[in-house]
Amino acid sequence: MNRLDRKTRAQILHLLCEGQSIRAVTRLTGCSKNTVAKLLVEAGHACAAYQDKALRNLSCKRVQMDEIWSFVYAKNANVKDAKAAPATAGDVWTWTAIDADSKLIVSWLLGARDMDAALAFTADLRSRLSNRVQLTSDGHRPYLTAVDAVFGDDVDYAMLVKLYGADPQAEVRYSPAKCIGAEKKPKIGSPDQKHISTSYVERSNLTMRMHMRRFTRLTNAFSKKVENHAAAIALHTMYYNFVRIHQTLKVTPAMAAGVTDKLWEMEDLVAVLEQWELANFKPEYQFVVRRYAIGKGHSVSVLWRGGEVDTIFGFDKEADALEWIRDKSRAWLLERPVRA
Repeated sequence: MNRLDRKTRAQILHLLCEGQSIRAVTRLTGCSKNTVAKLLVEAGHACAAYQDKALRNLSCKRVQMDEIWSFVYAKNANVKDAKAAPATAGDVWTWTAIDADSKLIVSWLLGARDMDAALAFTADLRSRLSNRVQLTSDGHRPYLTAVDAVFGDDVDYAMLVKLYGADPQAEVRYSPAKCIGAEKKPKIGSPDQKHISTSYVERSNLTMRMHMRRFTRLTNAFSKKVENHAAAIALHTMYYNFVRIHQTLKVTPAMAAGVTDKLWEMEDLVAVLEQWELANFKPEYQFVVRRYAIGKGHSVSVLWRGGEVDTIFGFDKEADALEWIRDKSRAWLLERPVRA
């Protein structure tokens, strides 16, 4: 039943959210690599579940969509030569949608860069919106089909198609092609020409690369498991939306969008994780109400799977003890000191 306290958990998650690799976190905190990786995965599940419920009925006006590349275990070209490569090895794309006004990451999806992913991503986006929006994407063809299938005529949609030219200088490996212009192409409804842009979502993608070590190019910090990759993205979006103050807005995106009315701390994020753990894992303990052998009154014994016993005294009646188990035991479990 040994587990990290809230402060240590918050420190580990904060380091991960600020771009530190798992091995760097182990050196800074003294925790094992397995402990850090396990915490990352559980926090990712908790953050994804929380945001899935919280980011609903959003009154966005302008939304921008884009996708960012990364890979798991090995790049597509190297998978066939990689040793013991899992079935999920290869290139993966993170589809993101951001509210241009509040800078809130409204929706994200990890998958391939194909039509199936585009349809799933667009459907999830629409399910979170409460009104008609102006939507902008790049020129990736699946967007047009997906938006038309999911939104129909209930959207003002445009594509921003960038034009690239050859660099007159000698080509440099890994350097991108030079952008020589962009063309605005309205597709559905009547999008406002002034707001046909993907600048905010592209800047958000840069933030993802800066804040998640596994997105950094030309390193060995890339994801080895797709589950860890998805968990890191879920944790990042939670941190970006609820904890990190946006430099321009001076509040978090979630506050600007009206999703929350307070500035979150990392301890609040850990509290979300703890509530998710209580809801999704069978407790390794049992409550037993006992009557004092001498005198009047009752106690509550907590029998842990490992054989340890904790006892809470001071209940006049059995009903008082049962009421404590029902109403206050969870808070007691969260605040209980970690055994050495």
